[in-house]
Amino acid sequence: MGLVVGAVLEGKVTGITKFGAFVSLPEGKSGMVHISEVANSFVSDIKEFLKEGDTVRVKVINVDDAGRINLSIKRAQENQQQSAAPARTGGNTERRAPRPRTGQFQGGGRASQSKQPRDPSTMTFEDKLKMFMADSESRMADIRHNTDRKSGSRRRK
Repeated sequence: MGLVVGAVLEGKVTGITKFGAFVSLPEGKSGMVHISEVANSFVSDIKEFLKEGDTVRVKVINVDDAGRINLSIKRAQENQQQSAAPARTGGNTERRAPRPRTGQFQGGGRASQSKQPRDPSTMTFEDKLKMFMADSESRMADIRHNTDRKSGSRRRK
């Protein structure tokens, strides 16, 4: 039996690098789980999630022409959760549009932005990026303002 894309297998972590983990699969094959495919949250250190010798459930997401096997732990977990979830649709198979995340921009101007600092461990990547961009833009505006003042390049009437 060859490995097919979409197959969910169990494997053993044989090695960990800063960019991913190598997993030994059945039939003597091995594949790699990229650091971005380990968990649904941001992973800065893969060793916080995995260690050598762990048995993990992985999904085959790609097999390239060179025979390299790309795996995903988070997609295997999504499949497991979907199959374990009871059917609550009552026969209706129509899909709904996804709800926007609470951290995404939804308009409303400054009134919708909270000034209270949030705990970075609970923020989504989009929230962290938005906060970084706002802070960066504010700092750049201050630098431009001070540089213009020092060089006398302000408009004169």
